[in-house]
This record gives sequence, structure tokens and C-alpha cells, in this order.
Amino acid sequence: MESTLQEPPSESQSEQYSLAKILGVWAAAALPMGALAWVVAPLVAGGLDGPVPLIRTLLALLTVGLIWQFVLVVVLIYRERGSLRWSVLKDALWLHSPRSPKTGRVGGRLWLVVIPFVVLFAAEGAIPILSVIPPVASHDFNVFLGSDAGQAFMSGNWVWFAVIVASFVFNTALGEELLFRGVLLPRMQGAFGRFDWVANGLLFALYHLHEPWVIPSSLVDIFALSYPSRRYRSALMGIIVHSSQSVFFLVLLLFVVLQ
Repeated sequence: MESTLQEPPSESQSEQYSLAKILGVWAAAALPMGALAWVVAPLVAGGLDGPVPLIRTLLALLTVGLIWQFVLVVVLIYRERGSLRWSVLKDALWLHSPRSPKTGRVGGRLWLVVIPFVVLFAAEGAIPILSVIPPVASHDFNVFLGSDAGQAFMSGNWVWFAVIVASFVFNTALGEELLFRGVLLPRMQGAFGRFDWVANGLLFALYHLHEPWVIPSSLVDIFALSYPSRRYRSALMGIIVHSSQSVFFLVLLLFVVLQ
């Protein structure tokens, strides 16, 4: 059902971040992920026994890094609003139904606008010009899963399937998206004006230090994630679009586990 009665998400109560603070929040998310992937994981994996020690270590440590991003969200919002009540979080993190910038209508059929953004997000990996950095096979889970070792490791492995599910939840809902589209995007207008969504998408692409080969293709997320979240003033747009890929991947992974 559509409604025109709901108040729009408030930005007046949200602190507008300076460029220094925006970059500081970005660094607090990106630098730990890069360090965990390229410094800590190889060191820890070298002391482990069992199959695919580096992949196991990467999955565990990057999940911890994503959980840290959720903690960072909680800390930033509590310091700004002084409360973690749902009503406060919903307003502060733009967890509202999308609102039409033209008519002011909320929700209802407006949710259908998410479909073209899901399609765009799904297509980003298929744009050849954006696949200019080859993946590092030892650190790329897609490469690993397509290998015989990956198939054998995940077959019947419900424990690591659960770890991957947790990682995806914090990746597309409680971690990355909540930080970039829930915390940063509503607070970047003071520094970037009407191009705040462009800056947000660029920062999100450059955040991927833990898998730098996806940085070029992640530039598509400026339009697939940041733009709809800003236009409709709803972080749920980015969360849904980003999560669509995770759901598809988990279904495929489930078939591997069930083998």
C-alpha cells in the first residue's frame, strides 16, 4: 500500500560529516579488511593444518572485519543520537521505505523501481572493460569454488556454509551497506553537495582493498547502490540490490554443499 502520510527521513538531526571524518570512517572500514586479507590471513594460515588453510582463514577473518563494520555503525549512531532504539536507528540509518522525490509517495508500487538496479548490479561483472585487474586466485572465493578443491571442501560442509551465510549477512545488510548507505551517504551532502552519491560510490569501490580486482567493476555501484539509495532516501534500496547477488550465490553454494 502506498502512503503520503509518512514523514520523510530526517537529515536535520544527522551530523554532516567533514571530508576528514568521511575519509576516517572509510579508512576504519577499508584498512582493516585489507590488512586482514593480505597480512594477517597468510600469517595465520601458515600455522594451520587441514585442507585449504588460506581460504578458511580468509573467510573467518573477513567475516570478523564485516562484523567490525556493524560495530562501527552502532558506535557512530550512538555517539550522534545517544540512543539505539529502533525508531532512532530507522531514522538515522535511512531504514525507511523508498519515497518518490516527485510525488512524495512512500512504498507500495515504488518498490518495483528496485528491479532495474538489481539487473544493473548483476551485470556489472559482465562488462569487459571493467575486468582489467585479474583476480588473485589464492584470495578469490569464486575461483576457489570453481576448483575441484573448492567443490570437495564445501561438499557437505554445513559449518563453513554457516560462516559464509553470516559473512553475507554482515556484507550486504549489517556491515558494508549499513555503513556506506546508512551512515555515510546521509551525512556526505555537507562535503559533496548534490554529488554526494557519486562520492559515496567511489569510496565504496575503493574500499575493496581486500579484493582490489573488483574495484573497477564496483564503479557500477555508484549507479546500482548509491544512486537509488540517495534518490529514494532509503538505505533499504542498496541493501536489497546488494543482497540479491548474495541470495543467488548462496543458492548455488547450497547445491554444492548438498552434493
